[in-house]
Amino acid sequence: MLSNSQIKFLRTLAHHRNPMLWIGASGVTESVIAELDITLNTHELVKVKMLNDDREQRKLMIETIVVASGATKIQTIGKMVILYRPNLQTPKIALPKR
Repeated sequence: MLSNSQIKFLRTLAHHRNPMLWIGASGVTESVIAELDITLNTHELVKVKMLNDDREQRKLMIETIVVASGATKIQTIGKMVILYRPNLQTPKIALPKR
């Protein structure tokens, strides 16, 4: 469980990053989940852009990718979601202490 200061730190890091994964009209597929897993292992902090216009469907997509990837949702802004999952073998981001 991340503290509020750690979430704020991660939002700050993600602010200037570009989306690394796009979810298109096909929605959340096995290949999207596989790509997200690879991207989270590599970068730990990922912006995901969803091209769906329906707000409820986007919420379902976010829930699906969070559960499937084991990541933590840091923030949702419109069609963008920021996810974080630490890489336990080779950490890239040093979180501040609680």
